[in-house]
Amino acid sequence: MIRKISDRAKPGSISLGLGEPDLRTPDVIVREAVRVLQEEKSGYTLQAGLPSLRERIAADYPHLKLTTDQVIVTAGSQEALYLILHTLVESGDEVLIPNPGFIPYSTILKMIGAKVKRYRLPAANDFSFNVDDFKKQITARTKVVISISPSNPTGRVLTRAELEQMAAAVAASGSNAFIVSDEIYRELYYLAQRPLSISEFYPRTIIISGLSKSMRMTGWRIGWLAGETEVMRAALVLHGYVTTCASSISQHAGLAAWTDEAAAAREEYRGIFHRRRDHLLSLLRNELGLRCVTPEGAFYTMVDVSALGDEMKVAEAGLEQGVVTIPAAAFGDESRGFLRISFCADEQRLSEGVRRLGQALKTL
Repeated sequence: MIRKISDRAKPGSISLGLGEPDLRTPDVIVREAVRVLQEEKSGYTLQAGLPSLRERIAADYPHLKLTTDQVIVTAGSQEALYLILHTLVESGDEVLIPNPGFIPYSTILKMIGAKVKRYRLPAANDFSFNVDDFKKQITARTKVVISISPSNPTGRVLTRAELEQMAAAVAASGSNAFIVSDEIYRELYYLAQRPLSISEFYPRTIIISGLSKSMRMTGWRIGWLAGETEVMRAALVLHGYVTTCASSISQHAGLAAWTDEAAAAREEYRGIFHRRRDHLLSLLRNELGLRCVTPEGAFYTMVDVSALGDEMKVAEAGLEQGVVTIPAAAFGDESRGFLRISFCADEQRLSEGVRRLGQALKTL
Protein backbone atom coordinates (compact mmCIF):
# COMPACT_ATOMS: atom_id res chain seq x y z
CA MET A 1 0.00 0.00 0.00
CA ILE A 2 2.82 2.44 0.84
CA ARG A 3 4.40 2.15 -2.60
CA LYS A 4 1.01 2.26 -4.32
CA ILE A 5 0.16 5.54 -2.58
CA SER A 6 3.60 7.03 -3.27
CA ASP A 7 3.52 5.98 -6.92
CA ARG A 8 0.27 7.92 -7.40
CA ALA A 9 1.82 11.21 -6.30
CA LYS A 10 1.55 14.09 -8.75
CA PRO A 11 4.70 15.85 -10.01
CA GLY A 12 5.78 18.42 -7.44
CA SER A 13 4.17 16.58 -4.55
CA ILE A 14 5.66 16.70 -1.07
CA SER A 15 6.18 13.27 0.44
CA LEU A 16 5.37 12.85 4.09
CA GLY A 17 5.11 9.13 3.46
CA LEU A 18 8.27 7.11 3.01
CA GLY A 19 10.84 6.52 5.75
CA GLU A 20 13.78 7.72 3.69
CA PRO A 21 16.17 10.12 5.46
CA ASP A 22 16.82 13.15 3.25
CA LEU A 23 20.22 13.99 4.76
CA ARG A 24 23.62 13.10 3.33
CA THR A 25 25.58 10.06 4.42
CA PRO A 26 28.28 11.33 6.83
CA ASP A 27 31.44 12.48 5.06
CA VAL A 28 33.62 10.09 7.06
CA ILE A 29 31.79 7.13 5.51
CA VAL A 30 31.80 8.58 2.00
CA ARG A 31 35.55 9.27 2.21
CA GLU A 32 36.18 5.72 3.32
CA ALA A 33 34.08 4.33 0.45
CA VAL A 34 36.09 6.37 -2.05
CA ARG A 35 39.34 5.13 -0.56
CA VAL A 36 38.15 1.53 -0.73
CA LEU A 37 37.11 1.93 -4.37
CA GLN A 38 40.44 3.46 -5.30
CA GLU A 39 42.30 0.64 -3.61
CA GLU A 40 40.12 -1.92 -5.44
CA LYS A 41 38.90 -3.66 -2.30
CA SER A 42 35.72 -4.70 -4.05
CA GLY A 43 35.79 -8.50 -4.07
CA TYR A 44 33.70 -10.87 -1.98
CA THR A 45 34.09 -10.91 1.79
CA LEU A 46 33.42 -13.89 4.02
CA GLN A 47 29.74 -14.75 3.78
CA ALA A 48 29.17 -13.62 7.36
CA GLY A 49 30.91 -10.32 6.65
CA LEU A 50 34.20 -8.65 7.51
CA PRO A 51 35.49 -9.94 10.88
CA SER A 52 36.43 -6.39 11.88
CA LEU A 53 32.89 -5.17 11.20
CA ARG A 54 31.36 -8.08 13.10
CA GLU A 55 33.65 -7.29 16.04
CA ARG A 56 32.32 -3.73 16.18
CA ILE A 57 28.71 -4.91 15.96
CA ALA A 58 29.24 -7.50 18.70
CA ALA A 59 30.76 -4.83 20.96
CA ASP A 60 27.51 -2.84 20.76
CA TYR A 61 25.81 -5.55 22.84
CA PRO A 62 28.27 -6.18 25.71
CA HIS A 63 25.62 -7.84 27.87
CA LEU A 64 25.30 -10.67 25.32
CA LYS A 65 29.06 -11.37 25.19
CA LEU A 66 28.82 -12.10 21.46
CA THR A 67 31.62 -13.58 19.37
CA THR A 68 32.03 -12.77 15.68
CA ASP A 69 30.47 -16.17 14.91
CA GLN A 70 27.24 -14.84 16.44
CA VAL A 71 26.95 -11.93 13.99
CA ILE A 72 25.99 -11.96 10.29
CA VAL A 73 26.33 -8.83 8.17
CA THR A 74 23.36 -8.70 5.80
CA ALA A 75 22.17 -6.66 2.82
CA GLY A 76 20.19 -4.34 5.04
CA SER A 77 17.94 -5.15 7.99
CA GLN A 78 15.24 -6.35 5.61
CA GLU A 79 17.39 -9.30 4.56
CA ALA A 80 18.15 -9.95 8.22
CA LEU A 81 14.41 -10.13 8.92
CA TYR A 82 13.85 -12.48 5.98
CA LEU A 83 16.71 -14.75 7.07
CA ILE A 84 15.75 -15.05 10.70
CA LEU A 85 12.07 -15.73 10.07
CA HIS A 86 12.88 -18.39 7.49
CA THR A 87 15.43 -19.88 9.90
CA LEU A 88 13.22 -20.03 13.00
CA VAL A 89 9.72 -20.47 11.60
CA GLU A 90 8.13 -23.34 9.70
CA SER A 91 4.68 -23.68 8.13
CA GLY A 92 2.02 -23.82 10.84
CA ASP A 93 4.20 -22.28 13.56
CA GLU A 94 2.63 -19.59 15.72
CA VAL A 95 4.29 -16.17 15.60
CA LEU A 96 3.24 -13.11 17.60
CA ILE A 97 3.68 -9.68 15.99
CA PRO A 98 2.73 -6.13 17.02
CA ASN A 99 -0.48 -4.48 15.83
CA PRO A 100 0.31 -2.03 14.33
CA GLY A 101 3.68 -3.16 13.06
CA PHE A 102 6.09 -3.09 10.13
CA ILE A 103 4.29 -4.55 7.09
CA PRO A 104 6.97 -7.11 6.07
CA TYR A 105 6.54 -9.03 9.35
CA SER A 106 3.17 -10.43 8.31
CA THR A 107 4.09 -10.63 4.62
CA ILE A 108 7.16 -12.81 5.16
CA LEU A 109 5.31 -14.99 7.66
CA LYS A 110 2.50 -15.55 5.17
CA MET A 111 5.11 -16.64 2.62
CA ILE A 112 6.33 -19.21 5.13
CA GLY A 113 2.81 -20.37 5.99
CA ALA A 114 3.04 -19.41 9.66
CA LYS A 115 0.06 -18.79 11.91
CA VAL A 116 0.23 -15.05 12.56
CA LYS A 117 -1.17 -13.70 15.82
CA ARG A 118 -1.09 -10.05 16.85
CA TYR A 119 -0.71 -8.28 20.16
CA ARG A 120 -2.44 -4.92 20.33
CA LEU A 121 -0.70 -1.63 20.92
CA PRO A 122 -3.92 0.26 21.67
CA ALA A 123 -4.56 3.42 19.67
CA ALA A 124 -6.57 4.77 22.59
CA ASN A 125 -3.37 4.75 24.66
CA ASP A 126 -1.16 6.25 21.93
CA PHE A 127 -0.03 2.77 20.86
CA SER A 128 1.70 1.93 24.15
CA PHE A 129 2.49 -1.69 25.04
CA ASN A 130 -0.41 -3.48 26.73
CA VAL A 131 0.86 -6.38 28.79
CA ASP A 132 -2.62 -7.77 29.48
CA ASP A 133 -3.39 -8.20 25.79
CA PHE A 134 0.11 -9.58 25.20
CA LYS A 135 -0.48 -12.27 27.82
CA LYS A 136 -3.78 -13.20 26.18
CA GLN A 137 -2.12 -13.71 22.81
CA ILE A 138 1.02 -15.63 23.74
CA THR A 139 0.67 -19.37 24.28
CA ALA A 140 2.91 -22.36 24.92
CA ARG A 141 2.83 -22.92 21.13
CA THR A 142 4.30 -19.51 20.28
CA LYS A 143 7.55 -20.03 18.37
CA VAL A 144 8.66 -16.41 17.85
CA VAL A 145 7.67 -12.99 19.18
CA ILE A 146 8.60 -9.90 17.17
CA SER A 147 9.31 -6.67 19.02
CA ILE A 148 10.29 -3.29 17.57
CA SER A 149 11.50 -0.25 19.52
CA PRO A 150 11.46 2.53 18.44
CA SER A 151 8.46 1.52 16.39
CA ASN A 152 7.66 1.80 12.73
CA PRO A 153 4.92 3.03 12.31
CA THR A 154 4.23 4.70 15.69
CA GLY A 155 7.61 6.05 16.80
CA ARG A 156 6.92 4.79 20.33
CA VAL A 157 9.75 3.43 22.49
CA LEU A 158 9.27 0.52 24.88
CA THR A 159 10.14 1.56 28.44
CA ARG A 160 12.21 -0.51 30.86
CA ALA A 161 9.03 -1.59 32.66
CA GLU A 162 7.38 -2.62 29.38
CA LEU A 163 10.43 -4.59 28.25
CA GLU A 164 10.54 -6.33 31.63
CA GLN A 165 6.82 -7.15 31.35
CA MET A 166 7.25 -8.56 27.85
CA ALA A 167 10.26 -10.65 28.85
CA ALA A 168 8.48 -12.01 31.93
CA ALA A 169 5.35 -12.87 29.94
CA VAL A 170 7.33 -14.79 27.31
CA ALA A 171 9.30 -16.64 29.99
CA ALA A 172 6.09 -17.53 31.88
CA SER A 173 4.30 -18.78 28.74
CA GLY A 174 6.23 -22.06 28.66
CA SER A 175 6.88 -21.51 24.96
CA ASN A 176 10.66 -21.07 25.11
CA ALA A 177 10.05 -18.68 22.22
CA PHE A 178 12.67 -16.54 20.60
CA ILE A 179 12.15 -12.79 20.62
CA VAL A 180 13.24 -11.15 17.38
CA SER A 181 14.08 -7.57 18.29
CA ASP A 182 13.95 -5.08 15.42
CA GLU A 183 16.26 -2.26 16.52
CA ILE A 184 16.86 -0.48 13.21
CA TYR A 185 15.71 2.85 14.71
CA ARG A 186 17.45 2.48 18.06
CA GLU A 187 19.99 5.26 17.39
CA LEU A 188 17.28 7.73 16.40
CA TYR A 189 15.65 8.77 19.67
CA TYR A 190 14.41 11.92 21.42
CA LEU A 191 14.77 10.77 25.02
CA ALA A 192 17.55 11.55 27.47
CA GLN A 193 18.97 8.03 27.04
CA ARG A 194 19.31 5.56 24.21
CA PRO A 195 16.39 3.09 24.22
CA LEU A 196 17.00 -0.21 25.98
CA SER A 197 17.02 -3.54 24.15
CA ILE A 198 14.77 -6.46 25.08
CA SER A 199 17.93 -8.57 24.89
CA GLU A 200 18.95 -7.01 28.22
CA PHE A 201 15.97 -8.74 29.85
CA TYR A 202 15.45 -11.86 27.77
CA PRO A 203 18.56 -13.79 26.70
CA ARG A 204 16.83 -15.81 23.98
CA THR A 205 16.75 -12.73 21.75
CA ILE A 206 17.85 -12.31 18.15
CA ILE A 207 18.73 -8.73 17.22
CA ILE A 208 18.07 -7.14 13.84
CA SER A 209 19.65 -3.78 13.10
CA GLY A 210 21.79 -1.89 10.61
CA LEU A 211 23.18 1.43 9.44
CA SER A 212 20.40 2.56 7.08
CA LYS A 213 18.70 4.92 9.51
CA SER A 214 21.48 5.78 11.97
CA MET A 215 24.05 6.69 9.28
CA ARG A 216 21.69 7.69 6.42
CA MET A 217 22.91 4.65 4.46
CA THR A 218 19.62 3.30 3.09
CA GLY A 219 21.03 2.48 -0.35
CA TRP A 220 24.30 1.08 0.97
CA ARG A 221 22.46 -1.98 2.34
CA ILE A 222 24.28 -2.83 5.57
CA GLY A 223 22.33 -4.61 8.28
CA TRP A 224 22.98 -7.43 10.70
CA LEU A 225 21.68 -10.35 12.71
CA ALA A 226 23.08 -11.20 16.12
CA GLY A 227 22.22 -13.97 18.53
CA GLU A 228 22.67 -17.63 19.48
CA THR A 229 25.48 -19.45 17.69
CA GLU A 230 23.39 -22.34 16.36
CA VAL A 231 20.73 -20.02 15.02
CA MET A 232 23.32 -17.84 13.31
CA ARG A 233 24.98 -20.90 11.81
CA ALA A 234 21.67 -21.96 10.23
CA ALA A 235 20.84 -18.43 9.06
CA LEU A 236 24.28 -18.12 7.48
CA VAL A 237 23.56 -21.04 5.14
CA LEU A 238 20.45 -19.29 3.84
CA HIS A 239 22.28 -15.94 3.64
CA GLY A 240 24.96 -17.53 1.47
CA TYR A 241 22.38 -18.66 -1.07
CA VAL A 242 20.30 -15.47 -0.93
CA THR A 243 23.05 -12.90 -1.42
CA THR A 244 26.53 -14.52 -0.92
CA CYS A 245 27.68 -11.53 1.13
CA ALA A 246 26.74 -7.92 1.75
CA SER A 247 28.47 -5.34 -0.46
CA SER A 248 32.17 -5.40 0.35
CA ILE A 249 32.52 -1.68 -0.41
CA SER A 250 29.65 -0.83 1.94
CA GLN A 251 31.10 -3.09 4.64
CA HIS A 252 34.53 -1.44 4.50
CA ALA A 253 32.96 2.02 4.50
CA GLY A 254 30.61 1.00 7.30
CA LEU A 255 33.56 0.45 9.63
CA ALA A 256 33.75 4.23 9.85
CA ALA A 257 30.35 4.28 11.58
CA TRP A 258 32.20 3.50 14.83
CA THR A 259 34.48 6.56 14.66
CA ASP A 260 34.17 9.75 16.71
CA GLU A 261 33.30 11.69 13.55
CA ALA A 262 30.41 9.34 12.85
CA ALA A 263 29.22 9.59 16.46
CA ALA A 264 29.12 13.37 16.12
CA ALA A 265 27.16 13.02 12.88
CA ARG A 266 24.64 10.75 14.65
CA GLU A 267 24.18 13.33 17.39
CA GLU A 268 23.66 16.09 14.82
CA TYR A 269 21.18 13.87 12.96
CA ARG A 270 19.15 13.27 16.11
CA GLY A 271 19.03 17.00 16.79
CA ILE A 272 17.77 17.78 13.29
CA PHE A 273 14.99 15.21 13.46
CA HIS A 274 14.06 16.25 16.99
CA ARG A 275 13.49 19.81 15.76
CA ARG A 276 11.55 18.55 12.75
CA ARG A 277 9.38 16.38 14.98
CA ASP A 278 8.47 19.29 17.23
CA HIS A 279 7.80 21.55 14.23
CA LEU A 280 5.50 19.00 12.59
CA LEU A 281 3.58 18.18 15.77
CA SER A 282 3.00 21.89 16.41
CA LEU A 283 1.62 22.41 12.91
CA LEU A 284 -0.67 19.38 13.01
CA ARG A 285 -2.04 20.22 16.45
CA ASN A 286 -2.23 23.99 16.33
CA GLU A 287 -3.08 24.68 12.69
CA LEU A 288 -5.11 21.60 11.74
CA GLY A 289 -6.44 20.68 15.18
CA LEU A 290 -5.50 17.02 14.78
CA ARG A 291 -4.62 14.58 17.52
CA CYS A 292 -1.19 13.04 16.90
CA VAL A 293 1.10 10.73 18.84
CA THR A 294 4.37 12.16 20.16
CA PRO A 295 7.08 9.77 18.93
CA GLU A 296 10.07 9.09 21.18
CA GLY A 297 12.10 7.70 18.28
CA ALA A 298 12.20 7.01 14.52
CA PHE A 299 10.76 9.71 12.21
CA TYR A 300 7.02 9.03 12.12
CA THR A 301 3.96 10.26 13.92
CA MET A 302 0.50 8.72 13.90
CA VAL A 303 -2.22 11.27 13.13
CA ASP A 304 -5.84 10.60 14.06
CA VAL A 305 -8.15 11.45 11.14
CA SER A 306 -11.01 9.15 12.20
CA ALA A 307 -13.39 12.09 12.64
CA LEU A 308 -12.94 12.90 8.95
CA GLY A 309 -13.87 9.45 7.65
CA ASP A 310 -11.90 6.60 6.12
CA GLU A 311 -8.14 7.20 6.30
CA MET A 312 -7.70 6.07 2.69
CA LYS A 313 -10.05 8.80 1.52
CA VAL A 314 -8.11 11.33 3.57
CA ALA A 315 -4.82 10.16 2.03
CA GLU A 316 -6.36 10.30 -1.46
CA ALA A 317 -7.58 13.84 -0.82
CA GLY A 318 -4.01 14.69 0.16
CA LEU A 319 -2.72 13.25 -3.10
CA GLU A 320 -5.06 15.56 -5.01
CA GLN A 321 -3.52 18.52 -3.17
CA GLY A 322 0.04 17.31 -3.74
CA VAL A 323 0.98 15.78 -0.38
CA VAL A 324 1.71 12.10 0.29
CA THR A 325 0.67 10.46 3.57
CA ILE A 326 0.22 6.79 4.43
CA PRO A 327 -3.11 5.24 5.53
CA ALA A 328 -1.99 3.54 8.74
CA ALA A 329 -4.43 0.64 8.48
CA ALA A 330 -1.74 -0.88 6.25
CA PHE A 331 0.20 -1.61 9.46
CA GLY A 332 -2.67 -3.33 11.26
CA ASP A 333 -6.31 -2.80 12.10
CA GLU A 334 -5.41 -1.17 15.43
CA SER A 335 -4.23 1.90 13.49
CA ARG A 336 -7.37 2.21 11.37
CA GLY A 337 -8.44 5.84 11.28
CA PHE A 338 -4.87 7.15 11.38
CA LEU A 339 -2.32 8.43 8.90
CA ARG A 340 1.37 7.73 9.33
CA ILE A 341 3.21 10.96 8.59
CA SER A 342 6.98 11.05 8.24
CA PHE A 343 9.19 14.02 9.05
CA CYS A 344 11.94 13.10 6.58
CA ALA A 345 11.80 16.61 5.12
CA ASP A 346 13.07 20.00 6.24
CA GLU A 347 10.88 22.46 8.13
CA GLN A 348 9.96 24.44 5.02
CA ARG A 349 8.68 21.36 3.21
CA LEU A 350 6.93 20.12 6.35
CA SER A 351 5.12 23.46 6.61
CA GLU A 352 4.05 23.33 2.97
CA GLY A 353 3.04 19.68 3.29
CA VAL A 354 0.81 20.44 6.27
CA ARG A 355 -0.68 23.44 4.44
CA ARG A 356 -1.60 21.16 1.53
CA LEU A 357 -3.01 18.56 3.92
CA GLY A 358 -5.14 21.30 5.46
CA GLN A 359 -6.47 22.17 2.02
CA ALA A 360 -7.26 18.50 1.46
CA LEU A 361 -9.19 18.25 4.72
CA LYS A 362 -11.42 21.14 3.63
CA THR A 363 -12.62 19.04 0.68
CA LEU A 364 -13.89 16.20 2.86
